[in-house]
Amino acid sequence: MTIPRRSYRLLLNRHAGVPGVVVLPESGFRRAKEEITAWPGYAPTPLLALPELAAGARVAEIRWKDEGSRFGLGSFKALGGAYAVMRLLQAELARRGIANAATAAELAEGTYREATQAITVTCATDGNHGRSVAWGAQRFGARCVIFVHAEVSQGRRDAIARYGAEIREVPGTYDDAVRAAQRAAEAERWFVVSDTSYAGYTEVPRDVMQGYRLMAEEAAEALDRPPTHVFIQGGVGGLAAAVSVQMRARYRAEAPRLIVVEPERAACLLASAEAGQPTAIEGELDTLMAGLACGEPSLLAWQELERAAFAWMAVPDESAVDCMKLLARREPKVVAGESAVAGLAGLLLAARDPFGRSMLGLEEGSRILLFGTEGATDPALYERLVG
Repeated sequence: MTIPRRSYRLLLNRHAGVPGVVVLPESGFRRAKEEITAWPGYAPTPLLALPELAAGARVAEIRWKDEGSRFGLGSFKALGGAYAVMRLLQAELARRGIANAATAAELAEGTYREATQAITVTCATDGNHGRSVAWGAQRFGARCVIFVHAEVSQGRRDAIARYGAEIREVPGTYDDAVRAAQRAAEAERWFVVSDTSYAGYTEVPRDVMQGYRLMAEEAAEALDRPPTHVFIQGGVGGLAAAVSVQMRARYRAEAPRLIVVEPERAACLLASAEAGQPTAIEGELDTLMAGLACGEPSLLAWQELERAAFAWMAVPDESAVDCMKLLARREPKVVAGESAVAGLAGLLLAARDPFGRSMLGLEEGSRILLFGTEGATDPALYERLVG
């Protein structure tokens, strides 16, 4: 089983391995893990073996962390946004002198509902993060307003609205929606729960990323041996950075090579690596991989990835569709949305190319870890693409 040969971009990180700042302290992860694993409905998502794909890629093993069932929300984002909403409400209730240590159970039961209903959380989204924030707001009793750009599909908007959120469309890209959410929050005294960070705004995104680490920890717990390579989706970089931190914390000297994969039309992390500093890219960011259509790196993510990523890749949209079909037509079927397969696309394109294999150190004994970050979060679009 294979996909067509397609062009891609590959850049090795000349700063890989250089010591840097601690972006996600271990104490924060321990707190996130203890909290999220106690929520009703929590269960580790499956770690699947894809032996036929491994044979085609001429590697020893490919393992796929399937996030399609996470808390019924369809993506890994359920680990981050909802947790950050809970943390924000706890902090705000304490600041207002209402409850010094409100628990998740108390918030969910409505113990402080009169106070939490007066708190509005907001964010921008391409779909999945907004769904997680809306779910968290509904679960813990806050009001929620989600900003989307025109390219966010109606299916994804409807999925967010089902959790009681108000949807507001703004012109432009995801990054324009980020700025619109920030302006509205400042004007209305709302609270931004974003998965991207920037100067002066890091604590909430840090909570989001600590939640994401649980996915990587679950994968490590299910593996017999450390992976040699992790191919991981880019976007603003929050997911990639969280996985990077957890792989290094778990495996230390045996930490796998982390390859960050982005759509070629929205490769802001690769552009930042080329420039040697966080760099925004302009334009429409017109990529099918909607969850990765981001033009500006997250500050926290960049602080981790600029020294921990082994390489950066940019892949064409067509390779995402190739991989979605490949997974859908295997037995048993794996349902993966268009933003879930960037890592797989990067692996399969590089594995068939002698240059890519050499640069990334892909060998017949390599053990690959991939994160299928979403299922069919827009079922109509999924059916149209897969056929």
